[in-house]
Formats: sequence, structure tokens, C-alpha cells
Amino acid sequence: MVGDAATDSLESHSLESHLHETHSHETHSHELVRAPVSAPARVGVGKYVTLNYTLRTNGAIRHIRSKVWGDEPLEYLHGSGRLLPALERALEGKVAGERFSATLPPEDAYGERDKALQQRVPAEQFGGVDQVEAGMCFLAHSEDGRRAENVMITEVNEENGFVVVDTNHPLAGMTLEYDVTVVAVRDAPATGGCGKA
Repeated sequence: MVGDAATDSLESHSLESHLHETHSHETHSHELVRAPVSAPARVGVGKYVTLNYTLRTNGAIRHIRSKVWGDEPLEYLHGSGRLLPALERALEGKVAGERFSATLPPEDAYGERDKALQQRVPAEQFGGVDQVEAGMCFLAHSEDGRRAENVMITEVNEENGFVVVDTNHPLAGMTLEYDVTVVAVRDAPATGGCGKA
């Protein structure tokens, strides 16, 4: 019985030592290391942003850029001035998958309509066009030929032989309502000096 107790004690000690050694060995060889989880990229200056959107004015759809219609999403470099500044501010901090709406009053969009940007021109300046009608758009060149800008016909007075052209942006004076989906946000590619990428 004493022998049995000694054997049990020895076996118990051996087993405990073996368990302790195995546990110690397993802890060091199978230690889990968690990879750092990075936060999703957020829209900010210098990020390439891809988005789909719907633009409405007075509740009427003016433009849709959507995969549903087979359009490629709009991609731009945030902070480059390609978008209206107020829309860029609304996009700031958003992540891929986010949807939001932004309403831009005229002063945050294309401004109010400026009557000084409307002028009467002789109808014969549109001589190559069969029928000149209000709503038509043309590309007009400055007198020195160095600038070209879009003009819209807003009035045709055939009796007096003049046409009113307007160089205001077509969306001037309107409140713009955007529904935006951020498709992707990524870093701009790194560029090196002397042609290295």
C-alpha cells in the first residue's frame, strides 16, 4: 500500500510534469498573433474616390450615374477641385458602401443666375442652323478666339431678328439634390521623381 501510494504519487508527479511541459511547449509553438485590423479608408484629400449618384433639381432627375443604367462610376481625386467644394465637404470622412444625401443651395453650387451673362446677338450669327429654338446649346468662341464656352439660347425673337444667349451654367440658380453611394476609396498611387513610379 505504501508502494502503491508512492507509485501513485510518482505517476501523478510524472503526469503533472509531462502536462506542464506539454502545455509550456504548446504555448510557445502555437501562440496566436492577431494581425492589426486596419480601419476602412475614408474619403479625404489625396484619396481616389469612386461613386455613383443621382442629381435632382426641383424634385426632377437631371442626371444619374449608376451601375443600374450601365454607367461607369465617377472616379476623382478628392481635393483636386473636380467636384463642387460643398459636395466634396459632404463626402469628407465617408467610407466605401456609405450612402447619403446632400442638398446644395445655389450659393454652394453654381451660384445665382447672372443677367449680365445674358446678351442679345443678331440671329444671322446662327446662319448655319435650320431652326434656332430656346433651349438649344452651342459652343461659342470669344472675339479673340482664345476661349470657348457653352451658351444656351433662352429666347428667339424672329420679328426683331435677335436671339438671347446665356452663358450662365445650366444649373445656376438651382438647388441641387444629390443621392450618393460611395463605391470605393483608395490611396493615390505613389509617384517617384525622375519618371520612377
